[in-house]
Amino acid sequence: MLVSLKQALSGAVRYGFAVGSFNATGLETLQAVVAAAEQAKRPIILNYAEVHSPYVAMEEIVPIMLDYARRTAVPVCVHLDHGSSLEACVKAIRLGFTSVMLDASALPYEQNLAETARVVRIAHAAGVSVEAELGSIGPDSDAYTDPDAAAAFAAQTGVDALAIAFGTSHGVYAVKPVLDLDRVARIREKVDLPLVMHGGSGLSKAEFQTAVRNGIRKINYYTYMSLAGGSAVRELIKQSGERVFFHDVAVRAREAMREDVYKAIRVFSLED
Repeated sequence: MLVSLKQALSGAVRYGFAVGSFNATGLETLQAVVAAAEQAKRPIILNYAEVHSPYVAMEEIVPIMLDYARRTAVPVCVHLDHGSSLEACVKAIRLGFTSVMLDASALPYEQNLAETARVVRIAHAAGVSVEAELGSIGPDSDAYTDPDAAAAFAAQTGVDALAIAFGTSHGVYAVKPVLDLDRVARIREKVDLPLVMHGGSGLSKAEFQTAVRNGIRKINYYTYMSLAGGSAVRELIKQSGERVFFHDVAVRAREAMREDVYKAIRVFSLED
């Protein structure tokens, strides 16, 4: 069932859990995520991230993502993750995305606000949800999201979800991050929007679930899902010796990623 981001997050907002948001870098990752969502009977968000364009072009994978979303029993939002510009967001809207994220967080506050508000006007006119980011993902506490600034940003842009910075980082951690989980609760007190965690891979179950209880309603998750697929392939090659068929590699990776995503969904849903 193809839905907007606002619709996908409605249950999470009402009942206090988080929806998993997973990147599709090809058919195997797409199949793994959808199968896990159906198994868990939970809504999901399927991401296309611009940084993954070397693996598959937006124009090639999005029609397939939309088809899977429409044919899936659970609510599925098809979302542009970390859109780099207004042009990228407009392109995604024209291709049929039900949600877009403009990531202008590296820009000065006023410029981020102005560019985000412009995307919101265009996207909302097309019935598409918008996520934005305020603060900088990473360990620099000086770049963490300020609760008062978040409230003003949300009010002036009209975004449907807000990604916040409180210590998480993208990718594989060299040093485990120290999270300011209390900041999530303080922002939640001032911002009546679904809050989003980026860079959550590698956190403990307790850290994820504390973040959810403090107000996180969408969690982006990709790195450790992809690593699960890679580890399964490495073990298959080790077991198989000289002859390894690509179709076996794809199936083994897909199954390992499905298992990992299913576990993540249950953690984010506070079910495990």
